[in-house]
Amino acid sequence: MTSAATRPGVRRGTIPVFATATAITVSNIYFTQPLLDEIAHTFHTSASTAGLVATLGQIGYALGVVTVVPLADGARLRRLSTLLLAITTVGLLAGAFAPSVALLGAAALVLSASTVLPQVIMPTVVSMASAGNAGRVLGAVGTGLTLGALLSRTAAGLIADVTGTWRAGFVVAAVATGALLLVLPRYMPADTPAPHREKVSYGRLLASLPRLIVRNASLRVSAALGGTVFAAFSAFWSSLAFHLTAPPIALGPAVIGLFGLFSVPGALAARYSGRLTDRFGPLTVNVMALTSAALAFVLFGVAGRSLIALAVGCNLLGYATTSGQIANQARIFAAGPAIRARLNTVYIFSVFAGGATGSANAALSFSAFGWAGVVGTGLGFLALAAAVLAWHSARRRTPGARRPAAARLPPADGSEDLRSTAGGQAAAQGPTIWPVALALVDEADPIPAYCHVK
Repeated sequence: MTSAATRPGVRRGTIPVFATATAITVSNIYFTQPLLDEIAHTFHTSASTAGLVATLGQIGYALGVVTVVPLADGARLRRLSTLLLAITTVGLLAGAFAPSVALLGAAALVLSASTVLPQVIMPTVVSMASAGNAGRVLGAVGTGLTLGALLSRTAAGLIADVTGTWRAGFVVAAVATGALLLVLPRYMPADTPAPHREKVSYGRLLASLPRLIVRNASLRVSAALGGTVFAAFSAFWSSLAFHLTAPPIALGPAVIGLFGLFSVPGALAARYSGRLTDRFGPLTVNVMALTSAALAFVLFGVAGRSLIALAVGCNLLGYATTSGQIANQARIFAAGPAIRARLNTVYIFSVFAGGATGSANAALSFSAFGWAGVVGTGLGFLALAAAVLAWHSARRRTPGARRPAAARLPPADGSEDLRSTAGGQAAAQGPTIWPVALALVDEADPIPAYCHVK
């Protein structure tokens, strides 16, 4: 990542530091999953009880997305990142020495709620990008996010095998997260995202979330695409172990864990989708991502017993999911810094909800129809995504999609108007620019047209 990707004044090395921090912190959500069997043995409890540790982690992450990420629109980001890293480190150490599965679950809930730092970094890094490079920096940081999620399970299993205890995974994660305290805050902005804007109370930040959904068509499109594609992604990964352990494949857990490694090339390739987003726009990358995901599920369907075909499909699906997320976030982050964190809150929550829906439906489909049911479920979610994409594309090409300036909706938050966006800063300069700014607002997307990602 060259310095040209960021604005003048941004510290050299910021993008690699952000990508590394994202990979380390996001791994805290997933690394417990391969350790659940060992946790059950340690506390002499059932597998389902031990599984609550992972479930509480997911619940904690969802709570953190909704309650913590919106703070990034008004808090001092350096102070916020320090606090989140400290809480996560303490939570990991508490988990490492937890004397019962109940306390381990409580630790997982707390540390996951504070492990939402990647969703604070995403809107922050876009604010640091130079003109025309938002997708590029999102691609770099998004690749770190994907690699952290993919490799954390494999790393946790190896650490447990070498040390002979699952607790070592928590200790290593605590050391890695604690080390970020010495590095990451130095690269975060010292000021709030919009230092000249009147401070908004926490209650008003949360209350503005539903109104952002109503008034922002780009957010609705990105949330729908992100949720449906991630539902297909989760349907596959939540059922893959059942498919691989069943005859005639009948693989062991160690080999199954390697499929996370097999998916790394696809995740790395997705990094270049950020550049494509900058050059051709989010819609083009969404089409590419959806095509790649569809090809993956077709491959799963016609050659589902071939390990090579499954590995190729894993890469296609990983590429599709990461590329789609880069495009979706580039679309919503075209808004100004004053509302980006809350836009990301709604988007990530939609993705999370889609993943949970995909996993639940895949479990039912596998029980009723086997692997073919999982493939059908994935293709069904992708068909929904294709319908959303087709509708969005048609709306963009409809001549009547614009409205008179007088018909523009009022601000989503009483504290926000066009001056909260990058284009709105120009609109605030004087009454001669204001009518022009209003005229450029598209009904299909209440973000000024000159803020759109090119």
